[in-house]
Amino acid sequence: MKKTTFLLLACLTASGALRAQSTELQSPLKVSGYVQTQWQLGEKEASLKVGAANENLNKSFNRLGIRRGRLKFSYEKGLASAVFQIDMTEKGMGVKDAYLNLKDPWKGNNALRAGLFNRPFGYEIAYSSSQRESPERSRIFQTLFPDERDLGVMLSLQPIKGSALSFLKLEAGLFAGNGIKQETDSRKDFIGHLSATGVMERLTFGGGLSYYNGAAYQLETSRYAKREYFGMDARLQWKSSLGSGKLHAEYLWGTHLDNDFGGGYAMLVQDLGRSPLAVVAKYDWYEPAALSYSTFGAGALWYATSTIRLQMYYEWNSTHPDERQDNVLTLRLQYKF
Repeated sequence: MKKTTFLLLACLTASGALRAQSTELQSPLKVSGYVQTQWQLGEKEASLKVGAANENLNKSFNRLGIRRGRLKFSYEKGLASAVFQIDMTEKGMGVKDAYLNLKDPWKGNNALRAGLFNRPFGYEIAYSSSQRESPERSRIFQTLFPDERDLGVMLSLQPIKGSALSFLKLEAGLFAGNGIKQETDSRKDFIGHLSATGVMERLTFGGGLSYYNGAAYQLETSRYAKREYFGMDARLQWKSSLGSGKLHAEYLWGTHLDNDFGGGYAMLVQDLGRSPLAVVAKYDWYEPAALSYSTFGAGALWYATSTIRLQMYYEWNSTHPDERQDNVLTLRLQYKF
């Protein structure tokens, strides 16, 4: 605990000094981050994201905690850049990102990335938790891609701006397959995502196709279990007299640890005119083998300032064939810098 506290103070002190230096000398070093403090109320069988499990399974319960406390350092000079991000909560401190990025020396539109970073699968994985309008990612992504990140090396290819195919982007790489953990076998997983974007006068749209091919070693059977996922994602953003709005949707299917699955989500966000308020509705589902999970969530966002956001969100969870009492209310205050 003393070591964690010391490291936290050291990071905060260093970030303040480096930020001041960056302002004075226009340093290529940038420091950013955000803190999410939240209170959750869950039914007796709910699984909350902060605090310990329910101490009385006969009653509903509530918890207060820090969902995320991120501090990010990024340094860019010439063709090379590096990112290091840590997460600090009352549960401890851990590394979230640690990678280097090298641009090609000709046009700079292609890049090679190596280290610990977001897996290039779909849209929601890379959609920052500081911007996402639902408190958490969909159940299917939390299950198939825990922590969102993995150790690997990835190539990003995109035609130069102004060319006929500049709306396309390909990200593909090889990954360890263990998330934010050390590698334990010699096999590598392949992940690829081909996306396209377009812009009209008051409309932005895009979509993509994803593929994952890998395996997980099973100690109990001394064999590898298959992991092969396919994904489709689509997104739409618009501006109207009612305010800006967006729609995101994804569908995934394939084989996870030798079991077939399917699932996805759809999320609608609508600003309320020119007010700092927005409403959100989301439905997600996940069907592994003979089970079926689904969640309908609805809530509101208040953008108090450019750095402060208040979020209220309620989730109605359903599990078949076993019904559970696990609905959750989340109140979250976020400060981003």
